[in-house]
Amino acid sequence: MKQPSLIRRRQFVKLGTLAASAALLPTGARAATAATAATAPGAPYALPALPYAPDALEPHIDKLTMEIHHGKHHAAYITNLNAALATAPDLAKQPLDKLLSGLTAVPDEALRMTLRNQGGGHWNHDFFWKSLTPAKSSGKPSAALAAALETGFGSMEAFKKSFGEAATKRFGSGWAWLVAQDGKLKITSSPNQDNPLMQGIVPAADVGTPLLGLDVWEHAYYLHYQNRRPEYIAAWWNIVNWPAVSARFAAV
Repeated sequence: MKQPSLIRRRQFVKLGTLAASAALLPTGARAATAATAATAPGAPYALPALPYAPDALEPHIDKLTMEIHHGKHHAAYITNLNAALATAPDLAKQPLDKLLSGLTAVPDEALRMTLRNQGGGHWNHDFFWKSLTPAKSSGKPSAALAAALETGFGSMEAFKKSFGEAATKRFGSGWAWLVAQDGKLKITSSPNQDNPLMQGIVPAADVGTPLLGLDVWEHAYYLHYQNRRPEYIAAWWNIVNWPAVSARFAAV
């Protein structure tokens, strides 16, 4: 029979191991683990369901990556955004895109940074999921968008090359974007969870209406591609939701 003191010691070791493992998770993932993905009743934002099954994008993005990326990382941004907005009910009433485009009007620097990171994280991921679709339904750009891409970049192939370079060269974590800006198409990139809506936050030359965005944070691809970001980018083109991108372009 095991001695009580021995049992207690083993329990302490187990708890210490779990705590150390949790500490190795990114901050957002720890928050999601602690708070769960469930949203409190009455909170401004809730985790939206994926518009496809988690394994529907395989082999280009694997099921486990999608489950962690959506159910942990995205959920954590929402949990933290709701917590921040609980202290600013007037801001909670604003549509998220309007809130992000007007961040410079938030006088509290700490709150502004939280909204920038957590609100940007929620908006960017929601936009990202809707920009993806199983390869069989990926389709191609509308005639109008295809013509605009050819005018702006010379050809579809040249556009993909330039976009891929922007995504590859984004140092550390961030995003690559195709935006509509002053009647033209432009490729930009942003660090962390910044996006082209954030007037006064991102450089003025990068502000515009997002049409397509690619997440190049390591949690978006590392389980399957490890450090091979260019390979992830090349695979991603197979699951771009071109009908959705074309509809955004038409709306502009």
